[in-house]
Amino acid sequence: MRMIAVLLHRLTRNSLTCVLIGGLSISITNAQIAPPLDYDQKLKDVIVEATRSGTPLDEVPLNTTILTKEAIEIAPDQTIDQILKNVPGVVLNDTPYYQKDPTGQSINVRGLGNARTLVLIDGLPANDAFYGTVQWNLVPMSAIDSVEFIRGGVSSLWGNYGMGGVINIKTKTPVNSQQDASASIGTFGTYNVAASKDIIASDSLQLRFSADYFSTNGYQNISTLAPAAANSIKNGQGDASSHNSNFRLQGYFKATQDTTGFFRAGYHTMSDLSSGYDFATNLMQETDIAAGTTTKLADRAKVDVNFFYENTNFNKQNGSTTTAKLNNIPANTPYINANYKDPYSTVGASAQYTQDLTGPIDQYLVGVDARNIAGSNLTNNLNNNGTVAAVNYGQGQQTFLGLLGQLKSKTQALPLETTLAVRVDQWSSQTPTSYNAGVNGINPAYQTIPNQSKTQLSPTLGFLYNATQNLDLRAAAYQAFHAPGLNNTLRSYGSSSGYSFANPNLTPETMTGYEVGTDYRWKGGFAQLTAFNNYIQNAVATYSLSSKSASDVALARSLCGATGNPLTGAGNVGICNSTNISYYTNNQNLLSQGIEFQFHHDIDSKWATDANYAFTSTQLTMSATSDPTGKQVGGVPQNLLGGSLTYYPIPTASVTANVRYVGSSWLNTSNTLPVASYTIVGLRANYEASKNTTIYASAINLLNRKYNTFGTGGSNTSYTLGSPQVITVGAKVVF
Repeated sequence: MRMIAVLLHRLTRNSLTCVLIGGLSISITNAQIAPPLDYDQKLKDVIVEATRSGTPLDEVPLNTTILTKEAIEIAPDQTIDQILKNVPGVVLNDTPYYQKDPTGQSINVRGLGNARTLVLIDGLPANDAFYGTVQWNLVPMSAIDSVEFIRGGVSSLWGNYGMGGVINIKTKTPVNSQQDASASIGTFGTYNVAASKDIIASDSLQLRFSADYFSTNGYQNISTLAPAAANSIKNGQGDASSHNSNFRLQGYFKATQDTTGFFRAGYHTMSDLSSGYDFATNLMQETDIAAGTTTKLADRAKVDVNFFYENTNFNKQNGSTTTAKLNNIPANTPYINANYKDPYSTVGASAQYTQDLTGPIDQYLVGVDARNIAGSNLTNNLNNNGTVAAVNYGQGQQTFLGLLGQLKSKTQALPLETTLAVRVDQWSSQTPTSYNAGVNGINPAYQTIPNQSKTQLSPTLGFLYNATQNLDLRAAAYQAFHAPGLNNTLRSYGSSSGYSFANPNLTPETMTGYEVGTDYRWKGGFAQLTAFNNYIQNAVATYSLSSKSASDVALARSLCGATGNPLTGAGNVGICNSTNISYYTNNQNLLSQGIEFQFHHDIDSKWATDANYAFTSTQLTMSATSDPTGKQVGGVPQNLLGGSLTYYPIPTASVTANVRYVGSSWLNTSNTLPVASYTIVGLRANYEASKNTTIYASAINLLNRKYNTFGTGGSNTSYTLGSPQVITVGAKVVF
């Protein structure tokens, strides 16, 4: 897609190709649409802030994409997560965030798995403190200015979550005293309204107020297409209704001639029925504040100081359906089988010194990060008559302290740029309270959990070689880590169909990886090829306890508070009324390998074309679970292919058509639940009706193909329907 052209890939000059195409040719700019005369002339204007050092795009040693505002505005997809799925290396299915459980909104990069990629909003962490997921609606689409995406291990800069890379969502800043309003309406009762007001209070203070509200009935995402289970839609399973709201205040100030700063405060809510039942509601409420300053010093140096705080309350209900008459309840009766409350918060701060030089070392930086996350989980597991069958409770916190340094060097004799970064993190985990209890919470079985800690070294070494004026070669090697989330260490839950128990003894995962790539550019476009190899050790996975293992039986007795054998249902089974019992473990290793290709070409002043391809092979190399080694892991298609064609009939209008092919995959790593390949088509038209008014229409899955999208699951009831045809029309007015 033209979007992928402006889905601006990569560090090198040809990556800038996309940036400039998007920035100079989109109709809403009121500029004459034409390819830039020389991409290299503006290369240095693109600064990647996700590098922490403000690095020019052509000097970043890792594979980097910049998604410009213009790219977002011509994309057929209407949510930022679905736009990102068109970037090579991103493994994200065709279910928008509002159709997913709030605990399942993540992003999978290079097949490494969910919750292993860091997401920032304006340079500050945005991953959910409890689940590690990404609430993509935290920032409304209308407020996004651009998105930076650096692939590969970035723990040397950012620490935790830095396996797949870092995504930095940059929001719009005040430009002048203006206001804007936008609205859209679409299929399935979907509508969105947003407004913002910029205030230039003085030369030293600018403010931006913004608010938005999104609502949709959603579509039934429980598939009845083969090989999904026949007649899987049950009484009480309705549309995935979702309602979201955002309120934000951003401020930018100049304290002195050399010191600038920012502050922000926001409130966000999300309510949905993503469990699939029209009576089981999930509600998330989040408040966040942040502030920071940048002080310029003499001799091309600066100091950055930042602070952030976030508090979340999450209340969730799980629905189920009786399979037979029980407790005088008729068969096929829907009911709430569990509810849980998760209050949690995160607080952090950072300080960084950056020095630009003119010798062989052209820049160095040193910094320190500190972060604490704390939360609790109270889960009530319910019988089909509403009585409490069991109670699980966990309370704990994790602390991160990181020290980092980075050197950048550029030689004169050889056109080689070298980047060396090293970071040391001290991680600690405390779980002061954890218990499992029986009916109505009686007879709690408390667990004594020793404190956990680990020191992690995360280096990165990158090279960028300018082979010719048009050809760059690059390579990078890195180590990264990801700490277990509070979801894994604190939240236990279950029902008559199975129990999943938290493991407070989990320790961080580690990854070693490298990548190589080449970039070739010409006046009207570029081609890029990247190959990568990543190896994760100590990976967190779900382990199903076996009745044939004496140690598993002993563990099940301890977790369930039983004197009998919960894994066979014999004798006193404690709180576990199912023999299907699982437990989190660190005993998995996996290997991810693949290639990423991207291409863009300006055919002429009216036509542009793009193409991208990704091959990803992800396999377990060691598994203490029932998952086999040597097979493609569930939820990761090996082949993803996309392309687009954009037409500009007049300087104030554009039409983009895109196509996405998703190769066959598996729901499970045992490779017994296949997901067929599929191809979907999208379309978007933009028209600038006046200097201040822009209107658009978009179509997702234009041909209304019915298909199962890829994901993970353990049975044929786990299949998820891909997005049906979705039509949206909207307008934006600036006044």
